[in-house]
Amino acid sequence: MILAGALVALLAAPQIGKVEPPSWWPRHSIVTVRVLVRGRDLAGARIASAPGLAVVGEPRASASGTSILFDLAVDPAATAGPRRLRLTTPGGAADVPFEIRAPLPRDGRFQGFTPDDVVYLIMPDRFADGDPSNDDPARSRGLYDRGRPRYYHGGDLQGIIDRLPYLKDLGVTAIWTTPVYDNVDHLNERERYDGAAITDYHGYGAVDFYAVDEHLGDLAKYRELVEAAHGLGLKVIQDQVANHTGPYHPWVADPPTPTWFHGSAERHPKNIWQTWTIADPHATPDIQRETLDGWFIDILPDLSQDDPDVSRYLIQNALWWVGMTGLDAIRQDTLPYVPRRFWSEWSGALHREYPKLTLLGEMFDGDPALVSFFQGGAVRDGIDTGIDTLFDFPSFYPLRRAFAEGRPLRELAVMLAHDRLYPDASVLVTLSGLHDTGRFMNEPGATVAGRRLADTFLLTARGTPLVYYGDEIALRGGGDPDNRRDFPGGFPGDARNAFTTGGRTPEEAAVFDNLRRLASLRAELAPLRRGRMVTLAVTEQTWAYARVLGDQAVVVVLNNGADSVALDIPIQAAGWTADQPVEDRLAGRSARVEGGRLRVTLGPRSAAIYVAR
Repeated sequence: MILAGALVALLAAPQIGKVEPPSWWPRHSIVTVRVLVRGRDLAGARIASAPGLAVVGEPRASASGTSILFDLAVDPAATAGPRRLRLTTPGGAADVPFEIRAPLPRDGRFQGFTPDDVVYLIMPDRFADGDPSNDDPARSRGLYDRGRPRYYHGGDLQGIIDRLPYLKDLGVTAIWTTPVYDNVDHLNERERYDGAAITDYHGYGAVDFYAVDEHLGDLAKYRELVEAAHGLGLKVIQDQVANHTGPYHPWVADPPTPTWFHGSAERHPKNIWQTWTIADPHATPDIQRETLDGWFIDILPDLSQDDPDVSRYLIQNALWWVGMTGLDAIRQDTLPYVPRRFWSEWSGALHREYPKLTLLGEMFDGDPALVSFFQGGAVRDGIDTGIDTLFDFPSFYPLRRAFAEGRPLRELAVMLAHDRLYPDASVLVTLSGLHDTGRFMNEPGATVAGRRLADTFLLTARGTPLVYYGDEIALRGGGDPDNRRDFPGGFPGDARNAFTTGGRTPEEAAVFDNLRRLASLRAELAPLRRGRMVTLAVTEQTWAYARVLGDQAVVVVLNNGADSVALDIPIQAAGWTADQPVEDRLAGRSARVEGGRLRVTLGPRSAAIYVAR
């Protein structure tokens, strides 16, 4: 007995650090949640149940004893409130905090988005600084410097909240922010440019999937953003990353299971970026694994969704963010680099709990045959991903070439002829740029007229249009990080404020006013949002198409050429009568359909949107 007592005295008492998830709900579609506890000296742990919470099975500890996994069933009749689960080891005891939460009311939350919406992409650090006190937080000093493009610049969640009325006035109906996850609190020495270390201001280097980065705010502030947006009729899309962690995530040095990652920091496959092999019926599994298992840029630890604990963790994490905040959609990063089977499980879990939630996937490629392979609604390779919609990168490239560089507009019409490859092309998210591309206005030959034409196409063609912050004022910028410039007027000391009418240059005003007008027309005219798209006539540099919804039609005519053009457009497919007066809602000019044809003249690099009078 004396010897046993001495051994116990030598064993360290358990210490509890992080509990993931920290909370769950009764009457959820997932009744038994798998909990990951990180701390110290957790080997041999036993956990006692608590009121409303039943521990299922035995906890499993990592080899280092710094983490345990256990299943916890939430009683459907449990009342909301904090709980403490008593954890004991041979060395002592500790409490594991866990909270049972009351579900958020569903009215006005978890709404999803559709082509009825206009989505606005924000990189929070570069949009607006609403709280200067978190520019250089105490726990991560020295990462803030607006003079360095790869450092934090001070934008935050409060800045977005403050600018929600601006977005509402622009005609935006949904906002997508790049990730708000907590990122590393020091320089990222493993990703260097021109010999210099950087910060992970962009949010894609998560070190904690259950926390908001201190430069942006905290969980309470994020929830405030969602509530404030909903109060103005705006939806919120969260950016999530299930493919990888940041290089400094604590798991990298000490994973919860031996198969948590594909390899280790010292020994791992490097990603070869060959996403086409995932859809290639001739590719071997070994070839596909080079893309599925490889570490991005050789430093981003690749999570192994084949490990059931990893898969469970990621699914629960996605559900937790939705349930905690009431957000409406998820944009999922690096979609093709994760096994198709996982996406089917992930989307199924989310849709069971939140049927209207929209899942948007990033498949960054210009080939519609490859991109369409990943959209849900069709069984490919024996699996339906369940991913509701994708970015329309195949149309992004000809759109840029046509409207920025002045190359043939016909190429864009030809690309949309591939729409039959998709389970549903009408819901694709169309775009002219985002945070991973150079700005439209930096393309060779780009002009304000071209920018306005691009916006006209995006706001009148099929799909859900995306506006990248600053594009509404023709913001310039080359490749990363120049494409992530600060929004003028969003930061203390800015020389002017482009959030206001008086702070915009004539060029900025021309683009802003045009986009605002287009968003207003899109909201007013249902065919522009939900009508089927019908091509009426196409030439090298002109395109006339109709959006037809029941007995309503809107006809859009684009002239991408450098000269004025007279067009004679067959109009029967729009359902208009042989003798029909029509009006161009952009310029206010009247025209008439005669003999089943619409004869119009358009100036160089211009557009018209016709409706029946």
